[in-house]
Amino acid sequence: MTILCVRFQLPPTDGASLPGLLGLLEDFTPVVEALPPDGALADLRGAERYFGRGALELASVIRVRALAHHGIDCAIGAGPGPMLARVALRDARPGVTCAVPEGPDAIAEFLADKPVAALPGVGAATARTLCEYGLDTLGLVAAAPLSTLQRLVGAKAGRELREKANGIDRGRVVPNAVSRSLATERPFTRDELDPDRHRRALLSAADELGARLRALGKVCRTLTLTVRYADRSSMTRSRTLKEPTAHSAALTKVAYGMYEALGLQRARVRALALRAEGLDPAEQASYQLTFDPLDEKARRLEEVADRARAKFGPHAVKPGSLAA
Repeated sequence: MTILCVRFQLPPTDGASLPGLLGLLEDFTPVVEALPPDGALADLRGAERYFGRGALELASVIRVRALAHHGIDCAIGAGPGPMLARVALRDARPGVTCAVPEGPDAIAEFLADKPVAALPGVGAATARTLCEYGLDTLGLVAAAPLSTLQRLVGAKAGRELREKANGIDRGRVVPNAVSRSLATERPFTRDELDPDRHRRALLSAADELGARLRALGKVCRTLTLTVRYADRSSMTRSRTLKEPTAHSAALTKVAYGMYEALGLQRARVRALALRAEGLDPAEQASYQLTFDPLDEKARRLEEVADRARAKFGPHAVKPGSLAA
């Protein structure tokens, strides 16, 4: 095992701890790839030789240090390649490292019963297409003729899918920096069908993102909505804003627009998440002047609300529809 895929158990509103946690991984290896909002890949081939310990032992040390220095637990998947480590992470839980067994036969057995959606890069549409033809597990995909897969998902995608299902991992860890983004998530206590509750969750998330952006002196250029369903599948939509903004009302309007465009009908939603991406300094941004007194009034009220939150806490002021 040489690659670790780590998912830190960050609180939903904590987007600032990941850089420090990546620094913890970099104490062991410089080959660390951030997977925002809460994960990372680490290539430990050099670290195993340097420290004289295997990847699983190093994973235990990483977990202890994350708890000791940051108070954050983590789930870790280990494998010979990035793709297999990410698959193993699905079966990991805080305090336990899930490792892919060694050897081609053992890897094939490990993957055989997993759903096709467990493979990184296999989205909901591809998984649905494969399941319609009875190819709902990786074992069935691995045994299917290459020509069949290529007819279903395309020549290149079919070839890559068959290789991955057979445990062939050609990926590598690419060191990078944390994406310039902020994220927040609104999980429901139970799978939620009510569109009004969905909209209130989006309103709360957009209001929080706006306040955090303004506190940091940032504006965002792109907003991304992720809807997580009861069956653990998810759907993501992104929209580039007409102009960079940290205005909560503008972010809420865009979030509502993406949600309505999904056309959900009695969907059982487990969580909604919003991510503000493409962050730039607010002083370098420009926005279209308007003669709308309501917009100007809303921006002045935001300034007052931000001062109240800074003095009395983040929940001191909130939209009226969230007060109950």
